[in-house]
Amino acid sequence: MRRALICGISGQDGAYLARLLLDKGYEVWGTSRDAQASSFANLARLGILDRVRTVSMATNDFRSVLQAITQSAPDEIYNLAGQSSVGLSFDQPAETLESIATGTLNLLEVIRFLGAKVRFYNAGSSECFGDIGAGAADENAHFHPRSPYAVAKSTAHWLVDNYRSAYGLFACTGILFNHESPLRPTRFVTRKIVRAAVRISRGATEKLTLGDMGIQRDWGWSPEYVDAMWRMLQTDRPEDFVIATGESNSLEEFVAAAFAEIGLDWREHVVQDPKLFRPSEIRYNCGNADKARRILAWTAQKKMRDVVGEMVRHELEADGTVI
Repeated sequence: MRRALICGISGQDGAYLARLLLDKGYEVWGTSRDAQASSFANLARLGILDRVRTVSMATNDFRSVLQAITQSAPDEIYNLAGQSSVGLSFDQPAETLESIATGTLNLLEVIRFLGAKVRFYNAGSSECFGDIGAGAADENAHFHPRSPYAVAKSTAHWLVDNYRSAYGLFACTGILFNHESPLRPTRFVTRKIVRAAVRISRGATEKLTLGDMGIQRDWGWSPEYVDAMWRMLQTDRPEDFVIATGESNSLEEFVAAAFAEIGLDWREHVVQDPKLFRPSEIRYNCGNADKARRILAWTAQKKMRDVVGEMVRHELEADGTVI
């Protein structure tokens, strides 16, 4: 039985990845800063909480990382931990950089220190590319980070690249474009949109307030993207991969699709507030996942409108069950 350690298991991707690995017969361990106090609500929603072993770990503390990895003795480590909100990173830049960049460094250094034959996955981000301008970014596109979050993710990306080339670690980064699910926290705009649309469909008289609706993003489905993570660690040699749908849509189109799912015209229920605009915003992004298709045999099946439909359907379910 292979053993995996998921750092950041309580998040959206961590929970779906845990379910995937359990279905593949793995023994799954997960970390939280305080495992005894954490509710691991997403694991509970997926019905797998009692099948996962948890351990406390603070990624910015080398000793804590060393203890967690020694205790779990994993074959594979998935680094999904760290501050995950682009918007919040403008308010908390130091915490964002420390939790992502220093956290990644500590994980890599512990693996090197132990001489462990561990395969390491690092969660990268399309935010590293900045404003692509046109076309679709592949693994050779230049980085131009436009937020503290993107700067931190770029730093982690190059740390992985360095440890792979300098020390021979099996370490890779998945450069994932936006991917959503019902497990997204409500602070993320996609979940905010879907929840508001459902409330309005049930009689709420509120207005949904959003920032710049002209931005365009490549939106995919989280359960598919965690499968790509797993595939990266099953290859003969470690490489970085862009994971994306190859389709870009505006936030306005996302909003329109969400309200259309419940038979409403979004223009009657949505207002735009310039106060919600970010200090430096990416106008357009889109990913080219051709390398993942060729090497990993991975292709996104759900595009933006499929993702919206799934999220609305789950939000409408009164019992909150996630399928």
